[in-house]
Amino acid sequence: MVDGEAMRRVLGAFAGGVVVVTATSESGEPVGMACQSFSSLSLDPPLVMFCPAETSTTWPRIRAAGRFAVNVLAEDQRETCAAMARGGTGGAGKFAGVPWRPAPGGSPLLDGALAWIEADIDRELAGGDHSVVIGRVTALDAGRDAGPLLFFRSRFGALSEPVGV
Repeated sequence: MVDGEAMRRVLGAFAGGVVVVTATSESGEPVGMACQSFSSLSLDPPLVMFCPAETSTTWPRIRAAGRFAVNVLAEDQRETCAAMARGGTGGAGKFAGVPWRPAPGGSPLLDGALAWIEADIDRELAGGDHSVVIGRVTALDAGRDAGPLLFFRSRFGALSEPVGV
């Protein structure tokens, strides 16, 4: 039997980018959460996916919005990631000092992100202690030219080689 700690240690060897998933709550305030479990799913139709923990207090607020934005963080956005990873601070509290603007559909787009994707929730599937959320992309754009914020072996990092397009 594979235990959770072994799973975390081994899969921590897979470096991944870090995103912040955001939405506008039913009361009109911004909500967001840091997420490493994000991926492109399909080009036709355009779909993305992310996997929030079942224990997340932010995910139900994003679900209720019916749409979300994925903000791909740059290597200099560790503080933004830390703000969005805080639990129990409520939506607006996480956004204190974090500049943002609305996407075409109203989801918060974080200033300085490398790219953003806005999507309508298409479906949600059970996935153990997480949900698998599939979103149908409605708008997207690339931001600035910088290196990505990476997560590897439970630590944040950056590419050691320069990034060019």
